[in-house]
Amino acid sequence: MYSELVDIQPRELKFTFEVKKQSTCSVRLVNNTHHHVAFKVKTTSPKKYCVRPNIGVLNPNSTCDFTVTMQAQRSAPPDMICKDKFLVQSTIVPAGTNDEDITPGTFSKDSGKFIEENKLKVILISPPNSPVLSPINGSLKQVPVYEAPMPKDGVEIVTPHDMVAKDKEYKLVNEELKPVAKLVDEDLKPVAKFVDEEFKPAATLVGNKELKPVAQKVETKELKPTVPKVYDEELKTATQMAELIDDMEVKHAKDVEELKLVKDIEEMKSKLNQLESKLTEAEVTISKLTKERRSTIQERENLQQELRNVEK
Repeated sequence: MYSELVDIQPRELKFTFEVKKQSTCSVRLVNNTHHHVAFKVKTTSPKKYCVRPNIGVLNPNSTCDFTVTMQAQRSAPPDMICKDKFLVQSTIVPAGTNDEDITPGTFSKDSGKFIEENKLKVILISPPNSPVLSPINGSLKQVPVYEAPMPKDGVEIVTPHDMVAKDKEYKLVNEELKPVAKLVDEDLKPVAKFVDEEFKPAATLVGNKELKPVAQKVETKELKPTVPKVYDEELKTATQMAELIDDMEVKHAKDVEELKLVKDIEEMKSKLNQLESKLTEAEVTISKLTKERRSTIQERENLQQELRNVEK
């Protein structure tokens, strides 16, 4: 029984996850034996990760680093939990073995040799500058925390500056902006008409006393839905790329069929030429046999005639 062939550090692949950005981590393999050890790295999601190098040979008591790159993702998994796994296989190989000598059969268990397998988990961590994260439409977006000031008598006093700040905080991603009055408490509905209008004196009764207007005029601009042009362009580009790939696959399939058809035609022509050659040889042989038969018949008739003459 072999002891541990390679030591792997770390045992968990930690990626700093950011939407639409690649993330990389490095893993070190340490050969603890006096033998040459071949290794191979596998993953449950080969299209999602890039491993360099994914195979190699460790000299006795040596180390080797391989890099794992997670491709840019359009959205974060639920609760930032990733179920992807990696498998590192290792086995002893003869001295002088290089990377080109490693084949799938090197790590086959059917041959009866010892194959060591180590499983590595994937952990996603948030960027250090994102203390508050929440999933919005499948992506992570920092959510500002807003607390409205409340006076002692329980009635909220809203200033123009506060209303503009609330408006900025309640913008929705990939959705059409809705009036701010729907996002605040019902008590603020009487003063929610500032959109597309000049501020008017907001008369609010607090304890039978009328509050003086805080602001007479505040210029506001029309709020228009913000359409994420970059995201739309990426969607269009992705759609165009998908259509282009489909066209290329169809064209490639047609080219393969045409090449196969041409190859079949050439094979048929070759076989036909062979048959014609054999037919020509057969005709020549038949012609020779026919001549020989005629000659044999003539000789036979001559012999019969001579025999008759002798009998007479």
